[in-house]
Amino acid sequence: MQWCHHPIHFCYLIPTLSLSHTSTLPSIFIHFAFSALVWVAVDKKEIMVLMGLIHTFLNLTAPPFTFVFLCLFLPPYWAFMFFHSTLNSIFNTENIAGKVVLITGASSGIGEHLAYEYAKRGARLALCARRENQLREVADTARDYGSPDVITIRADVSTVEDCRRLVDETVNHFGRLDHLVNNAGISGVSTFEETTDVTNLRPIMDINFWGSVYTTHYAVPHLKDTKGKIVVLSSASAWLPAPRHTVYNASKAALLSMYETLRVEFGPQTHITIVTPGYIESEITQGKYLQRAGKIVFDQDTRDAQVGPVPVGTVTSCAKSIVNSTLRGDRYLTEPSWFSMTHIWKVLCPELLEWSYRMFYMSRTGTPATEAPSKKILDFNGVKKVLYPESIQSHEVKVE
Repeated sequence: MQWCHHPIHFCYLIPTLSLSHTSTLPSIFIHFAFSALVWVAVDKKEIMVLMGLIHTFLNLTAPPFTFVFLCLFLPPYWAFMFFHSTLNSIFNTENIAGKVVLITGASSGIGEHLAYEYAKRGARLALCARRENQLREVADTARDYGSPDVITIRADVSTVEDCRRLVDETVNHFGRLDHLVNNAGISGVSTFEETTDVTNLRPIMDINFWGSVYTTHYAVPHLKDTKGKIVVLSSASAWLPAPRHTVYNASKAALLSMYETLRVEFGPQTHITIVTPGYIESEITQGKYLQRAGKIVFDQDTRDAQVGPVPVGTVTSCAKSIVNSTLRGDRYLTEPSWFSMTHIWKVLCPELLEWSYRMFYMSRTGTPATEAPSKKILDFNGVKKVLYPESIQSHEVKVE
């Protein structure tokens, strides 16, 4: 064993004297502990043994420390957040009138109704989607609701050049950007093993995840100028292991993680609201899916098996909640709100949740999805008429 005259000691001591402002208390403790150990021992085997002791110590102490800390910390923290949220909603709700909002996937569903909610509050709108005719209809309705200026941009968010263009066209027309709403998305419906060509599932990730990433990348400089906001439509599927939604679930989980990380990087200058809807009235809950062969199909029987006997929320209520939540500066929103309880189920009893999905939403091997118990329960006594809004029981869908 060698002592402090060895040069390596100074290499490990110097960082402890210049800890960055981003260090957390646990990392500071470990940093100092490691430096102290290296001060004493230089031999590689001795360092490995000592590091093993540190991890053993943390394995034993971290769980009880966390439990005691949360018991003491959570009650006052929740009380503070409740009063802060209440006061914020009363005195600090943003006035969006005259400000500029860019919405992707605005030709139908949640994106369409978000346009109407922003229009009712006097926002100027840039609406983006691939279906130009439907987009014009939404723009006309938004003007009727009170938006003073609406432009439409035909774009495919899975293409990085289109994302750059839609941001540029918005800023060139309005001269600013205040809210970016990343809403565009599609869903697939097939088990992983049924997918003969896995590359057919790539559009789900390209649109749901990369489309938001590309648009955010080009919008951020303009949002920082206005201290603007980002709204991202993730999903409760980010934590729920719903079968036949393999890549869709992954894309929504990626969005959740991505924008939580961006919160840390951007800080308070650019606020981010992450929306995790449950089942909401839209083209997806109407039965529009990307098939395993790579084609968009409309299949309400498979939709019935996929959603099952779960109440579907109305899109008007969802859009109104999203805009209100964004203007208040909320960090998260789950709509319907009861769906947030599924996250607790996921954390506390993941095995039970997975068993439930496997039992009720999976059909026997070799049989179609429509043979799943979820579909049979839904068909029993016409319960679908009660649980599903009338619009998603219709066979009419918007087409170009």
